[in-house]
Amino acid sequence: MKGCSSFLIYSLGGLFSLWILGVSSTNQCTVRHEVADCSHLKLTHIPADLPANITVLNLTHNQLRSLPHTNVTRYSQLAILDAGFNTISKLEPELCQTLPLLKVLNLQHNELSQISDKTFVFCRNLTELYLMSNSIHKIKSNPFRNQKNLIKLDLSHNGLSSTKLGTEVQLENLQELLLSKNKILALRSEELDFLGNSSLQKLDLSSNSLKEFSPGCFHAIGKLSALFLNNAQLDHQLTEKLCWELSGTSIQNLSLANNQLLATRGTTLSGLNLTNLTWLDLSYNSLHDIGNDSFSWLPHLRYLSLDYNNIQSLSSRSFYGLSNLRYLNLKRAFAKQSISLASHPRIDDFSFQWLKCLEYLNMDDNNIPSTKSNTFTGLVSLKYLSLSKTFTSLQTLTNETFISLAHSPLSTLNLTKNHISKIASGAFSWLGQLRILDLGLNEIEQELTGQEWKGLRNIFEIYLSYNKNLQLTSNSFALVPSLQRLMLRRTALKNVELSPSPFRPLGNLTILDLSNNNIANINEDLLEGLENLEILDIQHNNLARLWKHANPGGPVNFLKGLSHLHILNLESNGFDEIPVAVFKNLFELKSINLGLNNLNVLLPSTFDDQTSLRALNLQKNLITSVEKDVFGPAFQNLNSLDMRFNPFDCTCESIAWFVNWINQTHTNIAELRTHYLCNTPPQYHGFPVMLFDKSSCKDSAPFKLLFMISTTGLMVFILSALLVHFEGWRISFYWNVLVHRVLGFKEIEAQPEQFEYTAYIIHAYKDRDWVWEHFSPMEEQDQTLKFCLEERDFEAGVLGLEAIVNSIKRSRKVIFVITNHLLNDPLCRRFKVHHAVQQAIEQNLDSIILIFLQNIPDYKLNHALCLRRGMFKSRCILNWPVQKERISAFHHKLQVVLGSRNSAH
Repeated sequence: MKGCSSFLIYSLGGLFSLWILGVSSTNQCTVRHEVADCSHLKLTHIPADLPANITVLNLTHNQLRSLPHTNVTRYSQLAILDAGFNTISKLEPELCQTLPLLKVLNLQHNELSQISDKTFVFCRNLTELYLMSNSIHKIKSNPFRNQKNLIKLDLSHNGLSSTKLGTEVQLENLQELLLSKNKILALRSEELDFLGNSSLQKLDLSSNSLKEFSPGCFHAIGKLSALFLNNAQLDHQLTEKLCWELSGTSIQNLSLANNQLLATRGTTLSGLNLTNLTWLDLSYNSLHDIGNDSFSWLPHLRYLSLDYNNIQSLSSRSFYGLSNLRYLNLKRAFAKQSISLASHPRIDDFSFQWLKCLEYLNMDDNNIPSTKSNTFTGLVSLKYLSLSKTFTSLQTLTNETFISLAHSPLSTLNLTKNHISKIASGAFSWLGQLRILDLGLNEIEQELTGQEWKGLRNIFEIYLSYNKNLQLTSNSFALVPSLQRLMLRRTALKNVELSPSPFRPLGNLTILDLSNNNIANINEDLLEGLENLEILDIQHNNLARLWKHANPGGPVNFLKGLSHLHILNLESNGFDEIPVAVFKNLFELKSINLGLNNLNVLLPSTFDDQTSLRALNLQKNLITSVEKDVFGPAFQNLNSLDMRFNPFDCTCESIAWFVNWINQTHTNIAELRTHYLCNTPPQYHGFPVMLFDKSSCKDSAPFKLLFMISTTGLMVFILSALLVHFEGWRISFYWNVLVHRVLGFKEIEAQPEQFEYTAYIIHAYKDRDWVWEHFSPMEEQDQTLKFCLEERDFEAGVLGLEAIVNSIKRSRKVIFVITNHLLNDPLCRRFKVHHAVQQAIEQNLDSIILIFLQNIPDYKLNHALCLRRGMFKSRCILNWPVQKERISAFHHKLQVVLGSRNSAH
């Protein structure tokens, strides 16, 4: 009943529901974006209930015996039909008539045995037709006559004995014809003339036992540019015959891999002289002898592959004539080493001298003893040289090893797997343009003094990983400041804790790999100066002690200053603590890997600066709690999280927030259901974390709000008390100013200033001589200045206190000459200062100038005069200079202040 109900619901939904769900109810085909995938469903007929607008239908790996056109009538929009890997034995001509938009038809691995003129008569829009691996033994008449748009035709792996696919010229737009793995024994011009007007670019006749190339066979083809005859059992004579038949054609690419070409002579390839051949593959031929001038007929060749052969030697004329060659592949091209040392393959000096344009040379996996002084001489354009597993006795790199490359603009050198044990001083001094140097997987065991890299002024990357034993010095990389990538993985690295750091000269470094070295002791300045470092790989070491709070001297923050770090790998270092500030200021971190450590409790604010984090790995630690105040910032923008295999404590306090985040996030969390399991409490042991029931957790929001309010109130009270204690005088001062403003005691804005004196000078009686000595000369020098001096300018017969009040009112400014005498003068303290300040407050003017003749602390000034420096603008506070040469500057500052307008507070 359940199955019947489902069928009824889907039937009522019709095509629209099928299109939305993307899955057929009866045949389980998957439909997405107008593509229907019905493969591997054991279907015996074409499904009839797919959306009518599909453009791609995949029927591969089923049990179809035919493709009835009536079954695809509703799919008239099909552009691609793939029915490969079935048992189809016959094709109806009406199929393409029903599918007028069909462009690609794939019928590979079926049981088609015959193709008639009517089979594809209506397939006029086909561009690709795949018929490989059927049982087609012969093509009769012209089955492809109407395929004027066909670009690719694959008839490989059938039983065809001839290349003849028609009796008249056709397939004018065909670009690829694949006839490999058939039974074709001869190529005859009359069997290929149906391609006379074609645009054929690729003809594949590989794995056919060809014995005959009749005259003009390739000239019958329009403009053939690529011919593949791999595994065709062509010997020396057939190869020479083939080349002569290709003479004068448009051939550019020729592949003759895995044949029986054991040797090349001067005439083997001579027929290619009248071609523009640019690509030649002679790999896997057991070729042991390259005769002198064998390639002299190929002046246009740019790519030559000789890999996987058995070449005994190269002479100075082996590559003669290859003046335009750009790429030469000699990987495993030379004879294998035998017991006798004399059997080593030989490369004569100047063997490569003719390859003036060669840019890429691969000589990997050979048995060459070593280089000689002129091995690579003449390679004046070489940029890439791969010598991995090439030499048998190159244990020490000396300054003579690469002397033959002195005139090559080499940028990449691969020397991996050569059993190199030592690099001598100046070994690479000839390679001034080298950018990438790969010395990995060797047996280098030495102290790096820095002289090894002498001359590498443009080096970009040095790969030293997987060597035997490297000892660093402070100058190990001093001569390569341009270095941006340094790989030192698994090198038993020693002396990393040196000061200054061995890496300090590498200011341009962006990638540093120190992993798998069992490093246990490093200094805080290990990475000092590496401001541009983006990737730091330091996993699989023994750094746990460095981040312990019990470490002598405290935790070692070796990550400080790496402001541009993007990827940090600290996996498997035994960490059980993370200092709270270790990731501080690393704002650009995108990925942190702390997996396989012993981390348990992480402190709040550990990841506070990691709001840009995209990937976080904490798998296989001892983390029990995932709380918001620790992980909240790091989880904000995560794309990937890995916290598998941690013993989570499934309680409200530990993982309630984490479970809520899991259920809302779009972050990729692999194996969430199976590897995020509760460890405690016992009743939840082995239970998936994501299924933890949060409903039992009490809402702590009211308690948090009460706590926040009470804490805020207490803090406000404490701050207010401190403010009153330390800044009460300032509050009182501005309060008086505000009161006077409110009461209407304001400066008359429109009236100009009218004063008799420039300034009234308040000073202690004991300082009168200093005042006379310094203020009288100022009046004589500047006639605009007039100071009110008590002994000189008080009116006769007026009481002293009244005279003081009148004089202050008639002065623009009031100058206080502050000394210890002034602070102890009763009249100044009790009357003069008080009256001057009160008048300033009433007028809202900054008319008071303080001149300090002595260094008077602020608390003494406040205690004696109720004044503080903070009450006045900085320009109104002057200090008498000790040096005589600065007195004139002091006078100038005083004149500027005296001349300034009194502005409101």
